[in-house]
Parts: sequence; structure tokens; C-alpha cells
Amino acid sequence: MKLAIIGQSLFGQEVYSNLRKQGHRVVGVFTVPDKDGKADPLAVAAEKDGTPVFKFPRWRVKGNPIPEVVDAYKAVGAELNVMPFCSQFIPMNIIDHPKHGSIIYHPSILPLHRGASAINWTLIHGDKKAGFTVFWADDGLDTGPILLQRECAVEPNDTVDTLYNRFLFPEGIKAMVESVQLIADGKAPRVPQTEEGASYEGHSEEVNLAQPAEAIHNWIRGHDKVPGAWTVIDGQSVTLYGSSMLAGQVPAGQPLEIDGASQPGLVTKNGLVLYGADGKALLVKNLQFEDGKMIPASKYFSSGESTSLDLTDDEKKMAEEIRSIWKGILSNVPAIEDTTDFFKSGAASMDVVRLVEEVKQKCAGVQLQNEDVYMATTFQDFIQMFVRKLRGEDQEEELVVDYVSLKVNNMTVKMPYQCFINGKFEDAENGKSYDTINPTDGSVICKVSYASVGDVDRAVAAAKEAYEIGPWGRMNPRDRGSLLYRLADLMEEHQEELATIESIDSGAVYTLALKTHVGMSIQTFRYFAGWCDKIQGKTIPINQARPNRNLTFTKKEPLGVCAIVIPWNYPLMMLAWKSAACLAAGNTLVLKPAQVTPLTALKFAELSVKAGIPKGVINILPGSGGMVGQRLSDHPDIRKLGFTGSTPIGKQIMKSCALSNLKKVSLELGGKSPLIIFSDCDMDKAVRMGMSSVYFNKGENCIAAGRLFVEESIHDEYISRVVEEIKKMKIGDPLDRSTDHGPQNHKAHLDKLLEYCEVGVKEGATLVYGGRQVDRPGFFMEPTVFTDVEDHMFIAKEESFVMKNRANDTEYGLASGVFTRDINKAMYVSERLEAGTVFVNTYNKTDVASPFGGFKQSGFGKDLGEDALMEYLKTKAVTVEY
Repeated sequence: MKLAIIGQSLFGQEVYSNLRKQGHRVVGVFTVPDKDGKADPLAVAAEKDGTPVFKFPRWRVKGNPIPEVVDAYKAVGAELNVMPFCSQFIPMNIIDHPKHGSIIYHPSILPLHRGASAINWTLIHGDKKAGFTVFWADDGLDTGPILLQRECAVEPNDTVDTLYNRFLFPEGIKAMVESVQLIADGKAPRVPQTEEGASYEGHSEEVNLAQPAEAIHNWIRGHDKVPGAWTVIDGQSVTLYGSSMLAGQVPAGQPLEIDGASQPGLVTKNGLVLYGADGKALLVKNLQFEDGKMIPASKYFSSGESTSLDLTDDEKKMAEEIRSIWKGILSNVPAIEDTTDFFKSGAASMDVVRLVEEVKQKCAGVQLQNEDVYMATTFQDFIQMFVRKLRGEDQEEELVVDYVSLKVNNMTVKMPYQCFINGKFEDAENGKSYDTINPTDGSVICKVSYASVGDVDRAVAAAKEAYEIGPWGRMNPRDRGSLLYRLADLMEEHQEELATIESIDSGAVYTLALKTHVGMSIQTFRYFAGWCDKIQGKTIPINQARPNRNLTFTKKEPLGVCAIVIPWNYPLMMLAWKSAACLAAGNTLVLKPAQVTPLTALKFAELSVKAGIPKGVINILPGSGGMVGQRLSDHPDIRKLGFTGSTPIGKQIMKSCALSNLKKVSLELGGKSPLIIFSDCDMDKAVRMGMSSVYFNKGENCIAAGRLFVEESIHDEYISRVVEEIKKMKIGDPLDRSTDHGPQNHKAHLDKLLEYCEVGVKEGATLVYGGRQVDRPGFFMEPTVFTDVEDHMFIAKEESFVMKNRANDTEYGLASGVFTRDINKAMYVSERLEAGTVFVNTYNKTDVASPFGGFKQSGFGKDLGEDALMEYLKTKAVTVEY
């Protein structure tokens, strides 16, 4: 079917592109003229495809259609007008001209909220459902017959942006394409609109504070971001942005009188608290004044600190001295104006060093850092920054953290519990939280924010901004490495606190948490910090290199925004394995810790701020995999997702990443690692290391030897020795330094292990030892040994037992091990084991410099070593003729 697209915006572009993919012929695109020399996204896409594009400033004059415009439109011969988003008034002789007429997208469930700002009014009225309508255009205002409608629930703290991005935009595109197909197939309905319940609202942005808190919240979020709901504070109009209902206790703050409010507001560290007539409270994040200046609401009483400074005579002299320094560096610029940008004028990294050193030499010894230049790139911003440093007013905003404090392990641990987004800790957008449990006794440690889809979108937006325009993307790689070294140092300073948090949140034995969970995390960050300034490409000889003097070289570049989803067995170490390589490569990240073990990741976020990592570079979102993890997989602005977890979830992630935007994926998945013990082994060592291979970290180890193959002649002796050693193991409080075996990570995992033992016995395996829950509070289980396990048995595929059969008889290939004194035998077997890692006469010896990852259904991609760095880089080839 021949289509004319009449409209504009990214929404129009996506509708246009998807219609063409479905095989429809777009014979003309009618959109708005270029603005400031920049074409509308719809025009850009159409011009790239060679589709005729028309940019009429208007379609009619004094109410009458413009003949030349009408003729140009009719000449394309469209059979249907598709109007995804159109700000222009289209005459009826255009609307009715095509064979099938015209269809329009409207972002409300018609007949509700006809006219402009429909999404706003959906929120302002507190509608429980939102949605959109595709309808047949007529001569009324959004009154035509309905072709198709879709709806969704409105979340308590939805805004215009979250509602649009979550549902109205993506589902609206699909609906427009579906509608066109229905018309092409002759199946499109025309359902007359009823006037019952019809509404059309005008505009009034002043918020009425003499109403219930929820109504105030709905009004503010309904006008966020444009045009903004305003009220009067201290005699001037102030626009309110970022409203959310406040659950729980209102934080302490400084009272603020607000015109028309039932009681004074409170300026708190989290924002401005407003009270409704019903006594309930809401929180406003940002305020904008009449002059256009916007500040965090928490800074209302100190907002003057961020205003433009008035310089003293001495400071003005220094400013002119600095102007001369800039002129000396930017010799190609005729004059240094207030708006002159240091880097856009041609400055390079060496010029940054020169500027810093010259300022120090000529301007009262003021010591700037290289990053100060990157943060203030225009001359006027640079002078303001310099004077603040000169006056000692340059201290960064202190990180506000609502800790949960706990006296444990002879110390007081301070644990953040909120989402960490764009350099700040804050509650989940929907106000939801959940309990995180101490597996030692089943008690609640604290409530943790339960991130929503909206939180994911905000975190990704922050990471994207940090990558594209923040200091991280412009930073010298060596400076980036310095920040990662600083972060590792801070982790080391807090290693006992981190190990204690890891122990109470995951059940890890404290001594192991200190050495491995935390210790290896520190080593990982130091290792990858050293890689930052060693990322390099190659020069490549090509056939065309002579006689035309061509040069081809490659560059290694970061991918952009990366998502990382980690498991619960090594919460901090899994974070470090992936995020250290990701950050060293120059990317920004959004990380989802396991829902049951979020606390060390949030403590890490706090330390990252203290290390000086710029805001938005690291974002941490506790919550469910089904919501947060799925949105990360689907998000179009994420370029890479690194995942450690189960194979079924890994497959789902891979599918979602492919269908969304074909993002790069690395997966470290399940592993049924075989450990082969030959009769010529060192028996003492084989028993000791064999037990470690299974029971290390309570068996919650991705490379745990899931299947032990013991040569027949030593089988019984080996089992006897293992059981004898198991009986010596101390099961108990993981904070007790003498404990060998702590609790399982969470109750669901314990229940699964107990179920496996029951199934194993029913299938005919021999339970030699254990198999029961320990009779004490918490999630403790006895170390367990089965023998006579056959390949077909359920437990042979799911957990760790002693067998006599085939090592490669599995779809997994993460790790493996061999114990023998015969080096020829060891090398022969290791070459034939289908696993990413092979241990010979040892086990569990991973190192930050050695790549780690599996084969087959254990996934692909590597953590650790130089290979891991390559997972977070892309290669660009450049050919130059000179």
C-alpha cells in the first residue's frame, strides 16, 4: 500500500522505518522545516532512504489550503495518510483525499483527554490506566472513529517521561504498524466514539496546594517536564519538578513557607517535602526559578553557592592573566571570549597540562587538577571554577547516604540500602522495598530499594550522559587508571567492613570473604587499572599502501553504556570481575546485583564516589531479574550486557539482547565441572583439593567440581578419606574464625539442595554422608556425598557427587580438573577435556591475569585477564590516504 507519512519527531521516524520494513511503500514524507539548520529525525531517515521529503512551513493561509502545497501532496499518489505525531494543522481536503483516508495516533484512551497534553492530563487526573488510540481522522478534534486502542496501568510515581518511554512510545509504534496492516488486509474497524465520558482540558499550571497530597503529586508529575507546575515561594514563581509520594518517616529539614500550602514545606537532604491538606507528604526533587536557573530542591537555602560569583578587583586581574594564558595556548583564536571553549578551539591533552601548570605558576599557586579543566571547558566556567578554588569554595557536594548501621563482628558496619543512580542514593521511583535476609539466622538485615523499570531508564540515561558528555569520556586513560587505583585503595581500607557485610548478607565464612570475596576484588581493580593506558591498536600493511601512500590502523574504543548482571555466590567479586574491565575500557555501567545479596554492591557504590569516579559512570540497581534484568536486556541505549548466572536465564538474556538492538553479550553460565582422580595421584592432596573443589564457599561456586570421577581401584579408599575429613569440618556462624562451612546463601537454595538429596535416594544413588538440614536456626546444610551415581540421574546433572563415568558427558564446559603424578597422562586428558579452564593437581586457583570462562552451554566470553578487557572494547579500522 502506498503511504504518505505526515508528522515529525523520533516517534514519526520509528513508525516510518517500521512500515517500510513491513513492505509498505512510503511515497512521501511531509514534515516540518529544518530548525537551526537541523532536520527533523523523520526527515533525516527518509532523505537517507531516498524517499521524497516535503518540508512545508504551513498547509493553509487564513484558513484556506495553499494550492501549491495541496498539488504537491496529491502528486505522490498516497492511498493512506499515516499521522504518527503532527503539530501542523492539516486541511480536510488532504485528510480525505487518499482512498483509505487518514489515521492518527493520540496518547489517551479516547474519548478521554481529547486535545493537547493528553499524557499530562492522564496523570493530573490520577487515572489508574493510561493508553493510546489510533483513530480515523475527521473534522472534529480527536473525535473520529476508533481503529485500535491499547492501555496500561499507571504506576504511583509515573511521570510523562516514564509513561511515554515505557509504553506509549514502543507500543504506539507497533500499533501504528498493525493498524496499517489491518487497513491493507481490509480488516480495520471503525468504532464510533461515544460522547459519554469525553473530556477536553485546557491549561493551568499553577498547583493548588490546598488539596490532598496525591492530587498535588499528580498535578506536578502531570506537568513534568513541560510546561511545569509552579507555585509561589518567597514572592517569586518557582516551578516544581520530580515529584514522588513520600512513604515512611519524613526526614528532618528546614521549614519553608509556601503560598497556599496547608503547612510549611521542609527542605531536606533528599529534596523539598510538601504536605497536602490530608496531612500526607510528597517529595519534590528539583526547583526552577523565574530566571531559568534550576537547582536541587535540597539546596534551596544554599543555592547562592552555585550562582555566578562577583569577582573582586584582584580576582579580575587574575582572570585577565588567565585570559592571556588561554590566548597563548589557543593562538589560533582571534580573541578569548567568555563563551570560548578550550577543547572546541583545538586544545589537546598536553595543553591541559600546560594550562594547569601556568595557572599554578602565575595565579597565587592555585593547584588545579586535569579533570578541573575537563569539567569547566568554557572560559567563563573556568574562571568561576578557579575563583571558587581560590576562595576555598570548591568542595564537592557531600554524598548523602541514609545508612543502616549494625554492630557486628566487633565493629559498626554502615550499609547503604537505596538505589544508586547518577552519583546519588535514592529510593526506588515507585517507593517499593524488600527485605534482605541474614542466612545465618534468617533475620532481616534491612529493607532495600526495589528498583523499577523507570529506575533502569533513569540509570541508563545517567550512564549515557556520563559517557557521551561527562568527564569520564574525555578523561586521559592514565587519569582513569588513577581513579581505579584509588578505588582499589579505598576497598582495601574498608576490607574488613566489606567482608563483614558480605558474610552477613551471603553467608560467606568471614576469613574466606576477607581473602577471596574482597581480597580478589581489590586485586582485580588494581590489575585492570594498570591496563587503562595500555589499550592500543595496530598498523596494518594493505595492498593499496603503495603507490598511493595509504595507511591503515586500528583503534580500540569503548562500547558505551554496559549492563552487568551478577549472581549471589560471590556478590562483590563478581562485581569486580566484570565492572573493573568494563570501566578500564572507558565504558559506563548499570549493574544489577543479585536480589538476595545487594549490600556489598551498594557499599562499593559509596566508595566509588569517595574515589572520585564521576557521577553517572557507575549505577547500582537492586531488584528482581524479571524486571530490572529484563529491562537492561531490552534497553536500546545499552551496548553490552555481561551476565553470570544460570544457563536458562542466559539464553533468555541473549534472545532479548538480540531482539532489542543486537547488543554484545558475554555469558558465564552453569557448569557441571568434572574432577578426574587417577590411582597414581597424591592421595592426601587429592582428598584435600577434592573436598575444596566441592565445598569451597559452601559449594556455592560456579566452578565447583559437580562430578568427581575416581579410578575404581582407589574409589572406596577415597570416599572413606573424604567422609573422614568432612566429619572434621565445623559448621556454624560464618563470623566465627574457626568455622569451615557457613549457611547456604538463601532459603530457596537450601530447599533445592534438600530436594536434590531426596531425588537422589529415590533414583537409587547411595547416600554416604549428609543430605540433611542442620538442626539450628538459619539455612545450614550438612556437606553431602553420594556414590553409585549414574549419568542419567537427576543429581548427576544438578549437584556434586562422586561418580565413575564419563567426564565430557555434559552440555556444560566451565572448568575441570585432573589429579595424577603422570604428566603425560595429565596433558593427554587436559587436551581432551571440553572446558574453559583445566586444573592439574590443584583446583580453584583463579588469578586476575588468567582468563576465565566456559565452553558449550557454560557460555562464551571471558572474565579476567586481557581477554576480559577485549569484551568491553570495539575495533575500528581507519584507512588514510596521505
